[in-house]
Amino acid sequence: MGHTHTDPACAAAHGEMIAPAGSRTLVAVFSSPVAAHLLHIGRDLGYRTVLVEPDLGRVADGGHGGPSQLASSVDPSFADGDADVVVTDHDRPELGTLLYAALQTPARWIGVMGSPRHTAPHVAALRGLGVDEAGVARVHRPIGLNIGSRTPAEIAVATLAGLIADRNSRPGGFTF
Repeated sequence: MGHTHTDPACAAAHGEMIAPAGSRTLVAVFSSPVAAHLLHIGRDLGYRTVLVEPDLGRVADGGHGGPSQLASSVDPSFADGDADVVVTDHDRPELGTLLYAALQTPARWIGVMGSPRHTAPHVAALRGLGVDEAGVARVHRPIGLNIGSRTPAEIAVATLAGLIADRNSRPGGFTF
C-alpha cells in the first residue's frame, strides 16, 4: 500500500486528492502568442480564462484551445475581486483605454508585460486619460518571475508563477 500524506500539497502532488480550483479568473488582454499560452496553462491551473480582444479579426486559437470567454473590453462581470488581468501587448493603441477599463473593476491584480529596460507606455496613456498616481501605481510592470524567459511559453510560465506566488503571499524563486 502507498503512503498517505497528511500535508495537503503532498497529497495533491501524489494524486491522493485534487487541489481546489477556487474561483480564480485569468484575463489575458490582446490576442498574442503569450496570451494563447497563458490561457492554455491557466486553464490547467484551474483558472476560468477570458480573452479580451477589441479587434476580433486578431483572435487566433494558436493550437491551444480557446478561452472560457471572449470579450471586447475588460468588464466587472468577469474582472471581479478574484481576477488577475494580464496585458500581453504594450504597443497596441487600445492599451490606455483597456487599462482604464480594468482599473474601473475590482480586479485583484493588473499587470502589463514589458521590459524594465524600456519606457512603460501605459503610464503616459493612463495619465492622458486622467488616471491619478494611485491608479497608475496599481498597474504592475514588469510582471512574472525573473527566470530569463525568452519564448511565449516561458513568458506565460513566469507570469503565472508570479501570479501564484502573489496570491499565496510568497516571494517566488527559491526562497522559502
